[in-house]
Amino acid sequence: MRKTYRYRLYPTKAQAQALEQQLREGCNLYNAALQERRDAWQKTGASIRYTDQSAQLKTIRAEGLNNLANFSCCQDILRRVDKTYQAFFRRVKRGEKAGYPRFKPHQRFDSITFPSYGDGIRLLPSGKLRVQDVGAIKVKLHRPVEGHIKTVTIKREAGKWYVCFSVIAATYRLKFTPKAVGIDVGLESFAVLSDGTVIANPRQYRKAQARLRRAQRKVARRKKGSHRRKKAVRELQAAHAHVRNQRQDFHHKLSHRLVQNYGIIAIEDLNIQGLAGGMLAKSVHDAGWSGFFSKLTYKAESAGRLLLRVDPRGTSQRCSGCSAEGRKALKDRWHHCLSCGFSVSRDLNSANEILRLGLSLVDSTWGISPCVSTEAVCFS
Repeated sequence: MRKTYRYRLYPTKAQAQALEQQLREGCNLYNAALQERRDAWQKTGASIRYTDQSAQLKTIRAEGLNNLANFSCCQDILRRVDKTYQAFFRRVKRGEKAGYPRFKPHQRFDSITFPSYGDGIRLLPSGKLRVQDVGAIKVKLHRPVEGHIKTVTIKREAGKWYVCFSVIAATYRLKFTPKAVGIDVGLESFAVLSDGTVIANPRQYRKAQARLRRAQRKVARRKKGSHRRKKAVRELQAAHAHVRNQRQDFHHKLSHRLVQNYGIIAIEDLNIQGLAGGMLAKSVHDAGWSGFFSKLTYKAESAGRLLLRVDPRGTSQRCSGCSAEGRKALKDRWHHCLSCGFSVSRDLNSANEILRLGLSLVDSTWGISPCVSTEAVCFS
């Protein structure tokens, strides 16, 4: 499976300037490719493909119009433009809010990718990272890179530099456990498990709002283009990065704990994008359900756990004891079934119902899975 290892880079001042220049050249190429596609469509109604633009790269570089060190990086940037347009047309086809591809300012073009490890970038035996036209950069390898490295991305984030290795790594299978759990995510508490465990909602963004507000006001008071404004922008970026890191740390630890302890995990197949557009948008974004589900999915796949997504409709309205329907308003936080008398908190009832729906999908097969070998068998 595909995994990503991220490490902090510590470039010298000259190396940081060289990396900044590489990002600037990459941004110029991105905007030029976007402009060419726009002009072609407006003037002739023709669509330009990645292959058309990639064929021009040698001429552009020979004329000195692009000084990005690595040719493969240029190709990757053109692929990025192509993917942006593909996503745009996909949204148009679905009838969603499309959002036409926009030009990127240099300040917000923060990464370049080397599509092939060894072509312009590689790790040295000394533990440093060799980057074409930049030199050997100090990198903090806090853990070994396990697997076959496919691509390498250098990223700038809140004034700091990182390198991300995308690798193909072997999956690890955890010891089988028959324990199953249903998870009901929410906003009052982050999640309630069907075994009664309540996961508190850390509300990282809400707690950091005062600090973020002060940092934003500081940026607004500074004169555009001044060194003090650039410093204030970095402080604001660092504040947002801190909140993001806190949220990701919480998601990683919780998803790891769930995968370690349960063999079957049932969750709701929520339309999070739709939920994040209403009155509770800030709270939904703060919880970060999508990021949590994404981490839970790849961890479960890697560990050989079974992750099930069930239809979320009616999970809070049905009784998990007898499946009787009982309408409840959002303000009603307690479930009491008039049919069977089952009484429990609304979220715990939902978690139990999610587990019941999940088990109904695998009831006929899960019981025999521990007896079946995962290795291929050849009968002669």
